[in-house]
Amino acid sequence: MGGSAPRRGSHRPVETTSFVDRRDEQAQGRELLARARLVTLTGPGGVGKTRLAGRIAARVERAFPDGVRHVQLSGLHDPALVPLAAADALDLHDHSDQPPLDALVEQLRDRRLLLVVDNCEHLSAACAELATALLRGTTGIRILATSRHRLGLTEEHLMEVRPLPVPDPDGDLSAAEAHPALALFADRAAAVVPGFRLTPGNHAAVARLCARLDGLPLAIELAAVRMRVLGIEQLLARLDDRYRLLSAGSPAVAPRHQTLRAAVDWSHELCTEREQSVWARLSVLAGSFDLETAEAVCADGERIVPYDVLEAVAGLVDKSVLGRESGPGGVRYRLLDTLRHYGLDQLREHHGEETAARCRQRDWMQERAAGYERRWFGPGQREIVARLRADQDNLRAALDFSLTTPGEELAGLRLAGTLWFYWHACGAPREGRYWLDRALDTGPGPSRERARALWISGLLAGCPEDLTRGLRRAEEARALAQELGDPAEAAHADYVIGVVQLFADDLHTALRHYECTVARGPVPGQHLSLHGLDLVELACVLALLGEATRAVAVCEDALRLCERHDEEWVRSYVLRILALAHTVRGDWRRAEPYACQALRLKLDVHDVIGIGLTLDLLARLADGTGAAERAAVLLGGADRVWSDIDRDRWGSKALNSARRDCETRVRAAVGQRTYERAYARGASLGLGEIVSYVLHDPEDTGAGREPAAVPRLTRREAEVAQLVAEGLANQQIADRLVIARRTAEGHVERILSKLGFSNRSQIAAWVTAQR
Repeated sequence: MGGSAPRRGSHRPVETTSFVDRRDEQAQGRELLARARLVTLTGPGGVGKTRLAGRIAARVERAFPDGVRHVQLSGLHDPALVPLAAADALDLHDHSDQPPLDALVEQLRDRRLLLVVDNCEHLSAACAELATALLRGTTGIRILATSRHRLGLTEEHLMEVRPLPVPDPDGDLSAAEAHPALALFADRAAAVVPGFRLTPGNHAAVARLCARLDGLPLAIELAAVRMRVLGIEQLLARLDDRYRLLSAGSPAVAPRHQTLRAAVDWSHELCTEREQSVWARLSVLAGSFDLETAEAVCADGERIVPYDVLEAVAGLVDKSVLGRESGPGGVRYRLLDTLRHYGLDQLREHHGEETAARCRQRDWMQERAAGYERRWFGPGQREIVARLRADQDNLRAALDFSLTTPGEELAGLRLAGTLWFYWHACGAPREGRYWLDRALDTGPGPSRERARALWISGLLAGCPEDLTRGLRRAEEARALAQELGDPAEAAHADYVIGVVQLFADDLHTALRHYECTVARGPVPGQHLSLHGLDLVELACVLALLGEATRAVAVCEDALRLCERHDEEWVRSYVLRILALAHTVRGDWRRAEPYACQALRLKLDVHDVIGIGLTLDLLARLADGTGAAERAAVLLGGADRVWSDIDRDRWGSKALNSARRDCETRVRAAVGQRTYERAYARGASLGLGEIVSYVLHDPEDTGAGREPAAVPRLTRREAEVAQLVAEGLANQQIADRLVIARRTAEGHVERILSKLGFSNRSQIAAWVTAQR
């Protein structure tokens, strides 16, 4: 691994169907991005802006050392979430009290990356504000946006995405496959009529059909599905009838909008009544969703039952209304934005239907989140994290609905509070604070939900300026919980009070506090994760105060608790404190294996704060074992991680003094030039890469640790892993390697299992690290 490795992966959206080449547009887009920092692809719905942006981004990725990141906005409705969505896509985890845009600019100031912002039209003002801040506050960020309308900035360069060109049906069609519109129709038709291909006998009819559809890709795809039951000439005749009817109704509507509306209307009419109802109800879902979610949202126990939903979903997939993609836990589905808005229009024609569907969605998100919370202290944490991230758009939609609908505010407060472990453990503190503050501002009266929201808000306070507010909220939560007779929430608030004392370097007060909470033991209803963290913080304070032997004993109690429940997140903190305690003793050989185990577990659940803390400790350990150059790499990697959280490490004297002392010793040991080169190498690595460096680096000179075994993949698995890293979906991998889709899926599952990963982006990071 060289220092030139990109810090970040691409995180490209999965393509579920093949892409009909737009070579000229791709070249034009690349040329525009070479000379402009903001390029907006504009065009009507269904013209293919999103797919084209993804292809352009993939072609220029090598020009950006920090990679390409995609921000999908179709599922967002609140403008305030735009900078948070961008930060999430960029893997930034700011804990400061700065306005989100200011924090984003500060964290990106030294980066060189391409940000793809998709579906800006309904949030154009917020997107323009985001673009303005990044263009004026950074020098290395370029933005590729997609929108039906321009953003309206002077720096903006526009590129109109036109429909696919269609040849003259009466002209020379001897090279029909060379025409993108005809090739697209043939590709989609072959998916429903195996063996279908363009022939001299059907060239002209297909060309007339594509011309009637104005070359709009989405309209062509929807029409091609009809080939299951109609011939081309029949298809063309029926489409002509539908188009004439629509054109007669609204002459003011632009022809391309009429064409797309005609195609979508026709697809809707060919659905069964039940499929139409399910389509309408699914339109309240943002982003992708699984079958359980579809059943929960669409089944009302009267007109539609769960089995009806399964049948309807299958029918909608067959008709290309729903897209099918792989995701955590299996198959997920997605409505294209155009089709989702169409479904919402249908839903709103029936009084009360939209509110009822959104209530069912919110209640299901609450039920699912509560189930994950109950299972959080136990096995399966990686799967829970992956599923919550997949459901993120729907969680946001449920929270927004609850906090903007009179009478639903308490439900919103409950959902925001139930997700405490996600906000805290999985790198989403700023978004958690956003939802909790909004929910608390609705003014709910005394309740368990309010007490919980208060202590979580205090827990997510992550900067010196916010610690005072965090302490006030935690104390208010404890008082309210005691008033309500709720010992569990009072105990949770107690944990946060001690954390704030620890962050504020009030070690003796924190010691007395945690000695009391640990002596009290878990109370009925207290989440075992927070009881385990009581033990962790007591051991941490003891280690920082030099009482290493007591710290090790407390850690051993905590480890036994975690092992009884097969738990990993709290265990990762216990392991880090064990490493810290042995470091205090000067026993580097015993400390390092614990720190490495902690780091591996923290990456599994994307615990970015834990990764930063553990890298700091590993740098000290490398210094202690005489591996000074390795320590410099780790200092660079640690600072890189902390730059995404809080460069000042929350202003903690303990953390900052230990880091400064380590740097001073390492600089003296290796010299200025070697230090800067090694530090820069570490600073160039992303999360997966720096963890891989620690666990697998062949140049490792650290003492006292058996190097972790690099998982061995078969040749075919290595090929599949490479294609996953390139962003290919399972079907595309199958096509590339000429194997069955199911075989490709099996290879991906085995790779995930061998590497101990839960999602494809981790495979991509691993492949990059192996290079």
